Amino acid sequence: MKIRLPDRLSVYTEDACLGFDAAERVEMGDILVSLDIFRDALSVFVSADKTPLKYIKLRWNLSEDERRRGSLKVLGDSWERAYGDLEWHSVNPERCLPFYFLVSNGSDQERDRLGRFTEGFGVKVQAGAMCFWNYDGSGITLWMDVRCGGDGVILGGRTLHASDIVFGEYRNMSAYEAAEHFCHVMSPVTLTPPHKVYGFNNWYYAYGKSSHEQIMRDTRLAASLCRGLANPPYMVIDDGWQPNACDGPWDRGNERFPDMAALAREIKAEGVRPGIWVRYLADRGLTQKDTIPSEWRSMRDERFIDPSHPDALAHIAGITKRFVDWGYELIKQDFTTMDLFGKRSADKITEDGWHFYDRSRTSAEITVELYRTIKKAAGDAVVIGCNAVTHLCAGLCELNRTGDDTSGRYWSRTRNRGVNAVAFHGPQNGAFYTCDADCVGILPGRIPWELNRKWLELVSKSGTPLFVSCDPDAATDEVCRDLRRAFEINSVQENRLVPLDWMENVCPRRWLFDGEEKDINWFDADGREDFGPVKY
Repeated sequence: MKIRLPDRLSVYTEDACLGFDAAERVEMGDILVSLDIFRDALSVFVSADKTPLKYIKLRWNLSEDERRRGSLKVLGDSWERAYGDLEWHSVNPERCLPFYFLVSNGSDQERDRLGRFTEGFGVKVQAGAMCFWNYDGSGITLWMDVRCGGDGVILGGRTLHASDIVFGEYRNMSAYEAAEHFCHVMSPVTLTPPHKVYGFNNWYYAYGKSSHEQIMRDTRLAASLCRGLANPPYMVIDDGWQPNACDGPWDRGNERFPDMAALAREIKAEGVRPGIWVRYLADRGLTQKDTIPSEWRSMRDERFIDPSHPDALAHIAGITKRFVDWGYELIKQDFTTMDLFGKRSADKITEDGWHFYDRSRTSAEITVELYRTIKKAAGDAVVIGCNAVTHLCAGLCELNRTGDDTSGRYWSRTRNRGVNAVAFHGPQNGAFYTCDADCVGILPGRIPWELNRKWLELVSKSGTPLFVSCDPDAATDEVCRDLRRAFEINSVQENRLVPLDWMENVCPRRWLFDGEEKDINWFDADGREDFGPVKY
């Protein structure tokens, strides 16, 4: 389907729904919606004075020439990382498809591409609205959520650039190749790190119970496994270094981490790059002297910081600069989607009934500005998004965690979360950012190495970063040999990995490793291990 003006346009205020036949310019009271097609993109601009705006809806009713016939499957994205739930599915008009979706015929398992046809429908990254789609047999609907939090945005006379809409048509190629092409269309400017990022993260064996000494033990293990490689690994210190677990403040370590700057220097002395984890928006004021001003606190939940307040945003920039001054070369920023918006419903990124401090900006604008502020303050340090809004952090984070947490304890979680993320978010790699599908967790006596080795090989040859959480007590000769080889491969990330049965299987087992097909059985003889994966 070629880009064109929609057939219908609806505006949802806090009091009414106003529907019109679409045109390049639609006015209603103090509201103006402008649609402009330029260079194969449809730009949407919205202005209003005092009327609170909640949603702009565009509807394309398909002509006979535009309608798809025959057997079709649809693939949508997620608001943030995947939870083992991405899949090609049948046409479902009720399904929320955040930011973009693909419609395709045939199967990628068939090597003959003749007659294959994949269409893409999406918005460019860093949009001014939280956008999602619906697809049915008669047409396509785009919802632009322009709320400020859960209330209508009050633009105060300014013009909002809500989105740039793009369509794509891809013939005689696989759906995976089409997805790769379309991701580059949606993200014309890509931010990737100046070197390949890989190494250690201590979370999936320590789970927050760590220390300066343990981090240095991990660092020395990482250094020994990567000795001689031209590109040094990272040692990322995850949650547990700060005074309060999974919470602020972020200006010092705790009794187990007495000097965070000294720790960064010691890590560097071993030939390893230091990284640090942070949950910027969490600050419950657990220590009285660390309590932040009340006006910085979110109306939705006072335990969290509202980054639309300019002083709060400056505070976040100051935290970032402090990490850089300490000597950390990578910053893993976590929980921003959850802390900004709370629990979401099927369609809404957040529930109604609250707004940010600055009600003149949309949730999307506030989120993009948060990510932009972090990246600017980080300078040359690499930023990894985790629980970040996928489409909004693209171009502002060098890396993004594209799947929910894997596990060092339960194979079911790694199999479900990790494999799905590698397969279904793979087309975003190198287009939006560098994709991080999460860690290989290695604990003594937990996940059998013959299973974990398969996950290690998949990630190491995926062309995406390999992070490992390895308890040194689990580092047997066999494990070290496999890790050494995996790090050697992943330190350059020149491989190409493509799922073949991803249109039929949420946990693909047929893969192309640099053009060579490989079948990977992710299950042992007993099959599914639990009724989860609920365990962590």
